[in-house]
Amino acid sequence: MIRKMRNIIFLGLVSFFTDISSQMVYPIIPLYLVAAFGATPMLVGIIEGIAESAASLIKVFSGYVTDKFQKKKALAFSGYAAGVVYKLALVLAASWVGILGARIFERIGKGIRTAPRDVLVSESADKDSMGKAFGLHKAMDMLGSAIGILITFFLLRSMVDGFNYQRLFIISIIPAVLGLCMFFFIKEKDTTRTVKSKEPFWKDIRKVDMQLWIYLLVVFLFTLGNSSKAFIILRAQSVGFDAVSVILLYFMMNITGSVLSMPFGKLSDRIGRKKLLVPGYLAFSVCYFGFAFASDQLMMVVVFLIYGAYTAMIAGVERAFIAEISPPELKGTMLGLQSTVVGIALLPASIIAGLLWNAFGAVVPFVFGAGLSLVAALILVFFMKNTKTEAN
Repeated sequence: MIRKMRNIIFLGLVSFFTDISSQMVYPIIPLYLVAAFGATPMLVGIIEGIAESAASLIKVFSGYVTDKFQKKKALAFSGYAAGVVYKLALVLAASWVGILGARIFERIGKGIRTAPRDVLVSESADKDSMGKAFGLHKAMDMLGSAIGILITFFLLRSMVDGFNYQRLFIISIIPAVLGLCMFFFIKEKDTTRTVKSKEPFWKDIRKVDMQLWIYLLVVFLFTLGNSSKAFIILRAQSVGFDAVSVILLYFMMNITGSVLSMPFGKLSDRIGRKKLLVPGYLAFSVCYFGFAFASDQLMMVVVFLIYGAYTAMIAGVERAFIAEISPPELKGTMLGLQSTVVGIALLPASIIAGLLWNAFGAVVPFVFGAGLSLVAALILVFFMKNTKTEAN
């Protein structure tokens, strides 16, 4: 038990330091694109959508490689190392095309690392504490995000002569390297198992629970309305927040998610995943309606806090759900497939949001996202069973 918790904590520290680095950069990318290269909301959406979708196609492949070769630690390390190269590429980028290339490379790294990391987390948890394990990991992940955002906030405030984006990109490399160092303390489970003589991949796929296929459909529909976070940053600016204050809003969102992730994960172990996933999608719908109609800064603050709570209710719980109902020999593949489904939907989601914003203003894309989230919640209510690990 001590070794398992030790693994989860160090995996959490990998994400903690990596997210400090990532979130020192991510919230300012849309602001940088607008300020340095004159990008429109539509162009921001296209850049984010292409980066997420192009990279996401590798996630299911990464999951499959994880299951086939069981080199989880090495695969995850290589994916996290791409984040260091990404920051250097941002420093050298001279146009929005360079930013796009850097974003694609970084997302490919995320695509490589996500499935093997999640398998490592699931293998380090007991069956009746899967939600707690993923909740703890998500809490450390979002705490890192919050700290990275706060660092950026104070650095930007101290730059009285203007924002030095390149300096921020260089400083952000330091925590990324610290995250890589945590891999020295992670122990990979010995999974030398006898594999039946070259069973076809699709024969294994037939073993997947229908509940998981239903959930993947829900994920796809929901993600079509869940466009890039760049849009909520731009929306906050539209009600009067300046570039520095927007980053503080983003900090509050992440610290809320960090505080609530582990309690929600533990709660899902007791009451079942569905009883948190449905309220999570409803919270997102409320949140996006809030983004659509927020008319003052106080209302925008409340909406960002709700967004943090939604993230805590969904992110760790859905990974625990997928990990626990996937066949053991396909756990990495299905975790990767979920990420791939999200990525495939993100390109049209971000492009649709950008087009709707340009054509009709900021309200319509958020109403569209809120509506799809309600549809996703209804499908879960009527077609998904409420599984509890204790009852399995």
